[in-house]
Amino acid sequence: MDFIRESGILLHPTSLPGNYGVGSLGPEARNFVDMLESMGQRLWQVLPMGPTGYGDSPYQSFSTFAGNHLLISFDQLVKDKLLNPQRLKDFPRFHADRVNYGRVIPARMKVLRSVCRTFERKASGGRLRAYRKFCKENADWLDDYALFLSIKEAYGGGPWVKWPKELAQREPAALNRARRQYGTSIRNVKILQYLFFDQWTRLQHYAHKKGIRIIGDIPIFVAHDSADVWANPELFFVDAEGQPIVVAGVPPDYFSATGQLWGNPLYRWDVHRNQDFAWWIARMRKVFELYDIVRIDHFRGFEAYWEIPAHEKTAINGRWIPGPGEALFDEMIKQLGPLPIIAEDLGIITPPVEALRDKFHFPGMRVLQFAFGNDGKAHDYRPENYPPNCVVYTGTHDNDTTVGWFWSKAGDGSTRTHEEIERERQMILDYLGTDGHEIHWDMIRLALQSNANMAVLPMQDLLGLDSKARMNVPGRPGGNWQWRFTWNQVTPEIVTRMRDLTLESKRTH
Repeated sequence: MDFIRESGILLHPTSLPGNYGVGSLGPEARNFVDMLESMGQRLWQVLPMGPTGYGDSPYQSFSTFAGNHLLISFDQLVKDKLLNPQRLKDFPRFHADRVNYGRVIPARMKVLRSVCRTFERKASGGRLRAYRKFCKENADWLDDYALFLSIKEAYGGGPWVKWPKELAQREPAALNRARRQYGTSIRNVKILQYLFFDQWTRLQHYAHKKGIRIIGDIPIFVAHDSADVWANPELFFVDAEGQPIVVAGVPPDYFSATGQLWGNPLYRWDVHRNQDFAWWIARMRKVFELYDIVRIDHFRGFEAYWEIPAHEKTAINGRWIPGPGEALFDEMIKQLGPLPIIAEDLGIITPPVEALRDKFHFPGMRVLQFAFGNDGKAHDYRPENYPPNCVVYTGTHDNDTTVGWFWSKAGDGSTRTHEEIERERQMILDYLGTDGHEIHWDMIRLALQSNANMAVLPMQDLLGLDSKARMNVPGRPGGNWQWRFTWNQVTPEIVTRMRDLTLESKRTH
């Protein structure tokens, strides 16, 4: 579907300011919405909101349906009289500009468990009814997820393929014993999921009142160590023990000379097709409840995906396999209606991928950082070549910040040589007619004034931050997803300048 001319900011809620180690869905998130409104923005884009596992990546979640309980706001719980503020008196102090997940997660879970212990006693009658209604309406995924997480905790957090065989293979008698044995933990998981979705829904309503729409994000594939694969192994290429047979990734590209080996199990699309794509329909129905628009990461995988044997150590030795194509989206439209989807169409994009995207009028992505280098599609990423039905970004969560990218050196998170970087830098200066001292504003202006209907700018670029504020370096196993901003970085001059540029480019309504 075609979108109107507007703009917004890319910021994951973990990057919001706040006192308890990580951004959350409470007052600071509302303050961010207010800031967007004051700058004339109409979009807030987030990363996937599921519970994170190894490496803290939002793209490797324990469930594609569940919410990340780490984002539950303590301030909101206090306001709702579900948390005694005395419980927060001894909460550890953390750095304001980084998330130390190793310390933050146990500290926050201690508080959240205390909320679960007293939930039935402190919750109002209306809230208890809402909780029971939530559990009933979401039972198709929530029951499996709560059981999955409870068993995982009981076995030291290990992957489900390492659990006792009767649990890994979901033998009914063993699952019934586990439900009785881990009843308290299962209840706690359900309470936290209710609290997450309750807070998210209220934040969503607040954003809508301010004229802000939320762009969500889902990875095309799910994590192997997830309730999704454990509960539905027949939908994935896993063997009798649950181990992946083939896995997902991409061939060598801009970011890596050996490609990216993601390791996600691949879908048995023939089984999905025989079930009228029921699992995918349920997944998309859920995400459309949470978001106004949904970006699907690695859209090209619907046309063809890179299949890598599970024993491989890199993504080099893979092959392209046909995906479900039009049939999946035809079924989605049939059951869900119009699809407000953004197609992440970066990387190796062929004419059939473009045809699939365009058949359903999904806007693709244009990244300005790819417009000046040796990318094979650099010509298409130049603003003068944009179709209206696309979304322009200065950079994405996988890119360096604009300032960091402009001043980068060879080997810093990309495959570019020193000569290529210098040539690219000079090309940018010539194209923009600038000396580069405010390169982030130069690129923001370029994005906003482009022909693209939608322009989305990472918060780091708005603030003019360097590589220290980068959100993710693809292929790096740790140290990602940690960046947070602080309110003192958002000066009145930044707000005014962004509002003026947005008005000039006719992106506010």
